[in-house]
Amino acid sequence: ERNQADVSEAKAGRTDLIFLIRFRHCCLLRNQRCLLAYLYDRLLRIRALRWEYGSVLPNAIQFHMSAEEVEWFNRYKKSLATYMRSVGGEEGLDLTQDIKPPKSLYIEVRCLRDHGEFEVDDGTTILLKKNSQHFLPRWKCEQLIRQGVLEHVLN
Repeated sequence: ERNQADVSEAKAGRTDLIFLIRFRHCCLLRNQRCLLAYLYDRLLRIRALRWEYGSVLPNAIQFHMSAEEVEWFNRYKKSLATYMRSVGGEEGLDLTQDIKPPKSLYIEVRCLRDHGEFEVDDGTTILLKKNSQHFLPRWKCEQLIRQGVLEHVLN
């Protein structure tokens, strides 16, 4: 507002204000660039959360997000789901699985908390109780590992 008032005075003939007007304008542009860079960084981090945690964010993370960021996350989640359904035939292709190439198709996991029944591809159900260990397909339990239900047991 002060810059606008100085611009009006400069147009009236006060040329000594031109440098001050330019300085303020450059400061405003710099602040705008900094804010846009900050917002873009947050957007990239929110996008990475979808790949790391899946379609449901933990409450501790969601608490620190604004309503607009949660809305953007939900739109990105829906857009990604639509794309994954359109690729890979009838069932679609889950791109969030196997972010790093697996060394083996089955892994040994330990249950960190009671989770209930878990169905494997062949139709068998496994009861995931705290401290129980299982040998499961990697792609079936990777999401539960990210959620903190299972822990990959390394020899």
